[in-house]
Amino acid sequence: MGHLSYSDLMGMDLGKLGTAASDWTTMAGELSKLMTDVRDGLVKKSDTAHWQGVNATVTKDFVRKTAKEFTDLHLEARSIAGVLTDAHAELTRYQQQARTLTESAGKGDPSHDPPDPAFIVADGPNGTVKVMEAMCTPEGPNQRTQDRLQWYADTLTGIVTHAAEVDAAAQRALRKSHGNDQYNAGHATYTSLDEEQLPRATELAKRGEDANPKERAELRRLWESLSPEARAKLWLAHKDDLLEAGIMSPTAPQVAADGGAGRHGSQSAGFGDWVTKQKMELLVEGADWRGMTDASRHMAHYLGNSGSDMRLPVDKMMKDVPEFKGYIEDIVRYNQSDWRQQALDEFKKNGGKPVAIPVEVKADKGFYFTEDMDPNWFFAAGGHEFECDGCGDGGTRRERQPQDLRRLSGQRLGPVQLGPGQGSQRRSAGHPGR
Repeated sequence: MGHLSYSDLMGMDLGKLGTAASDWTTMAGELSKLMTDVRDGLVKKSDTAHWQGVNATVTKDFVRKTAKEFTDLHLEARSIAGVLTDAHAELTRYQQQARTLTESAGKGDPSHDPPDPAFIVADGPNGTVKVMEAMCTPEGPNQRTQDRLQWYADTLTGIVTHAAEVDAAAQRALRKSHGNDQYNAGHATYTSLDEEQLPRATELAKRGEDANPKERAELRRLWESLSPEARAKLWLAHKDDLLEAGIMSPTAPQVAADGGAGRHGSQSAGFGDWVTKQKMELLVEGADWRGMTDASRHMAHYLGNSGSDMRLPVDKMMKDVPEFKGYIEDIVRYNQSDWRQQALDEFKKNGGKPVAIPVEVKADKGFYFTEDMDPNWFFAAGGHEFECDGCGDGGTRRERQPQDLRRLSGQRLGPVQLGPGQGSQRRSAGHPGR
């Protein structure tokens, strides 16, 4: 079987799958009635009858075996109906997500200043998705456009991969339900795809921080596919492992706030760039000397040019700056009623069994640390965007910077002055990037 492609997902007629799921649900209901009639009628009469001769043994055994076949047929039909219903719901959701994202990519963002360009989405090799600018320019895409291209491509590829995994899981479940025996029903039974997906999710969750990027992405997809009940089982048993594996990583677009200063190494470094570097290193020392350890650490990370992400200590930020803590608590307070209602609805739907509901919210407005609030975080972070995510009775807070760590640019620490844009200019000259 070849890879499920983006075009396959966008164009497939899921109405036929929905009809099949409905037909099998009806079949399971009819077989349930027959099973009850056979058990309460035929079997009872056979067991209470006074048989004589050879029929005394043969007939009773035959009736019992026939009744068992009705039970097995009902279990198989119910299993197939559950698998098809779950697969239809999942694939419909992913198809809608893909269509919505494709429409969004094609429109661009006219409200941004300057407007974000429109994109074209097409099939890539081996189930991947390729996203391109609808109109190319001689200078090529800036940093923000590159980030948006990458985010759309990665997100759509993830959706296609997820749909392919659901399709494969449904095929495995259907084969096991049927047992490949046309004369003998009743083999593996399923109520949904959870029975097929939960063991794999558990296996990946146990790897925790040792999970590689591919395994983390698969675990995230399985986490989204599981029912609230199955997700609760996984969460309660492997909460720490799931967090270490990055299950709460934000899904919102991680894109630059502006076009940036140009591609890394696109300009030759000159004497002025060397001077800027010396100033930035002096600012690191000056910030550290003034007790602004986080500001110093952030600039040192930027100058280190490692290319690795930097995790900010949000709990420390909340402790240091009461205004920031209030900002976060207001976001949680504003959304917690909806989260609670969502969990209660699933709890009731699940018959009072534990459920786990993942939540994620992005603040409408970012938060800006002023120098009066806290000089350390003013220079270390400045303005930033914030996301809050969590699950069940626990959660984590994460934030992302809309730009590289450049808050020290354009500021004065003692006798050292770094002009606006000088820090980012060093990136174009082949010095530190993100």
